[in-house]
Amino acid sequence: MKGVREAIYNALKPIRVYTKRPKTAPDLNNAIVLCKGRHTVADLCRSIHSSLADPNKFYYANVWGTSVKFRPQRVGLAHILQDEDVVQVMLRRHPVTARS
Repeated sequence: MKGVREAIYNALKPIRVYTKRPKTAPDLNNAIVLCKGRHTVADLCRSIHSSLADPNKFYYANVWGTSVKFRPQRVGLAHILQDEDVVQVMLRRHPVTARS
């Protein structure tokens, strides 16, 4: 049974990503697990809510961890995350539409 578990783990290649709200510390007890081939910021956004990955709403993400050179670093939807990165998603503020 142990060999089967290891084979499944190695096939999925999961990574843990933590989220952070502005002006708060990251919650390191609740990780979002992303599996093989789904390690981008866009995949993380889709796993939280599908509307977060919409390019019209997504502005940027701040990332702390080994996948970036600076901490925090501003990245886009295509950025590839690594295990135990912390991500803060920032959304665009849409202007209020003018009434006719």
